Amino acid sequence: MISTLLVANRGEIACRIFRTCRDLGITGVAVYSDADADALHVREADLAVRLPGAAPADTYLRGDLVVAAALAAGADAVHPGYGFLSENAAFAAAVQDAGLRWIGPPVKAIELMASKTRAKELMGAAGVPLLEPLDTGSVTAADLPLLLKAASGGGGRGMRVVRELGALEAEVRAASAEATAAFGDGEVFAEPYVERGRHVEVQVMADAHGAVWALGTRDCSLQRRHQKVIEEAPAPGLDDALRAALHEAAVAAARAVGYVGAGTVEFLLSDGGRPYFLEMNTRLQVEHPVTEAVFGLDLVALQLRVAEGEPLPADGPPQPVGHAVEARLYAEDPARDWQPQTGRLTALEVPDAPGLRLDTGYTGGDTIGVHYDPMIAKVIAHAPTRTAAVRLLARALERARVHGPVTNRDLLVRSLRHPDFAAARLDTGFYDRNLADLTGPGDGDPARAALAAALAQAVRTGPGTGTVPGRLGAWRNVPSQPQTKRYRSLPDGAEHEAVYRTTRGGPVPHDAPGVRVLAVRPDRVTLETGGVTRHFDITVHGDRVYVDGATGSYTFTALPRFTDPGTRTEPGSLLAPMPGTVVRLADGLAPGVPVTAGQPLIWLEAMKMEHRILAPASGTLTALLAEPGRQVEVGALLAVVTEPAAPEENV
Repeated sequence: MISTLLVANRGEIACRIFRTCRDLGITGVAVYSDADADALHVREADLAVRLPGAAPADTYLRGDLVVAAALAAGADAVHPGYGFLSENAAFAAAVQDAGLRWIGPPVKAIELMASKTRAKELMGAAGVPLLEPLDTGSVTAADLPLLLKAASGGGGRGMRVVRELGALEAEVRAASAEATAAFGDGEVFAEPYVERGRHVEVQVMADAHGAVWALGTRDCSLQRRHQKVIEEAPAPGLDDALRAALHEAAVAAARAVGYVGAGTVEFLLSDGGRPYFLEMNTRLQVEHPVTEAVFGLDLVALQLRVAEGEPLPADGPPQPVGHAVEARLYAEDPARDWQPQTGRLTALEVPDAPGLRLDTGYTGGDTIGVHYDPMIAKVIAHAPTRTAAVRLLARALERARVHGPVTNRDLLVRSLRHPDFAAARLDTGFYDRNLADLTGPGDGDPARAALAAALAQAVRTGPGTGTVPGRLGAWRNVPSQPQTKRYRSLPDGAEHEAVYRTTRGGPVPHDAPGVRVLAVRPDRVTLETGGVTRHFDITVHGDRVYVDGATGSYTFTALPRFTDPGTRTEPGSLLAPMPGTVVRLADGLAPGVPVTAGQPLIWLEAMKMEHRILAPASGTLTALLAEPGRQVEVGALLAVVTEPAAPEENV
């Protein structure tokens, strides 16, 4: 029997595993880096052990430190979660060598499947359809486009689509560096890239007594940077024959390697519906909650049961019921190349309703740092039908209060309501085609939200604490001159002006026909527009104002009446778009060298991903402050590119 379990992970997956530990009466042990000392997973654990340092390579990827932590805490088992060391056979062996129980498949199964190159060879020998691997040293233009992938790990790290032969060498180098940083293994391989393919996977669960369950399909086609964003179960639009073939192939893959525990077999469906084996993830997946919802199971509890040597129930898995959809809430800006965001998460509140589930590693007041994945939470909806589940999830995200760094929340809502998603027209190119529309101006009314913010501020800073028009408050009897408040909305940077006057009853809009103030408090404003009453909740944190309404949320920063000249930057300045570490510079980059517009000049590493800083224009590099190894904050000046002066025209 397992009595004390160490979770060799962090964030939401550690919190989720601790939840099952509490249900089963198991003591939960956390490990944490210095950057995670106050993290939610540490607060939710019964015991915690520090891993000195902050970077993953110094902490969560140090298997020796994790094993030592388990022994120090008196643990008798280790659960790896996902990512980090979860598919590292040497770590699994070290855990067992230390006399601890490993919550995962046999070491041999990990060795066979954790390397995607070896896994493909094994599956090919078993007759599973494959995409033939390509030799990066001999590919030609006829082989393009191709996909580079990390041989170890997953989560989109180390993946690159290459469409131009001249870019191959640099992309291989970048993919290898990213894979090394994420998994400690820089091996990458190449295979043909299938345009408009679907990512469909099968959850398997196996015990040590010969039982292997195929727990339905999941569709994970909506991805950015090859990392999943929205997942659902079951995968829609598959006929019975294809679904049965996927189940059979997944079970065959598990049996071929003597698999025990939870795993996922991933397939790529071509536009014509033909499946190709991609890989087997020998761990619990991020998206496992949608399978749990549909089958009514606790997969972590089953993992622990199997690890204790118990068989799976003899009567097989329960029948699936309904449909489940999961959305990953990221601290990132989709409109700006998915740039990860950091900072204090001042509020995270998702509606609590039947069919909704929230898995998160954060609460309001926590800080999202630079060292780890930018995922804040997963929101899962389960309902009798796909349409109902999608509607429930979109509405929950729309009504959520998420205050702090910029997130992809609006993108998620609009994705769920996109006609292609509603019709289950899914493929991995969804965001390539639709990103501009999904991040452009929406149907909301930011100007009205800015007015609500201005009215609330007037009450907050005025003589009264709140007012309802028509009731005499502490406001002066003589109406004032119009007052103007200027706001910049985030993340789009649009500016809005709100003009109001203070009256005996409180602040009212100036020159806004059809808008009537029904109630104003510092934290809530009720307006009537065109006969429709709308409520706005107002929250102020520092220089930011958050306005949450029934059909959308807005973030503003108050602008001064006049622009501060000190905020101007020199034209051509390259600023760090996020906090991170400079990992390399373009070959030969130095002041005085010519550069061309769009040329990658500087590579930053943040949240386990590499980000390229491009030349904003063609010209000459006149200043270079970045150097490899330097830590930079958001907005730090990295370099300056000066464009050639325009020739003077003869008069």
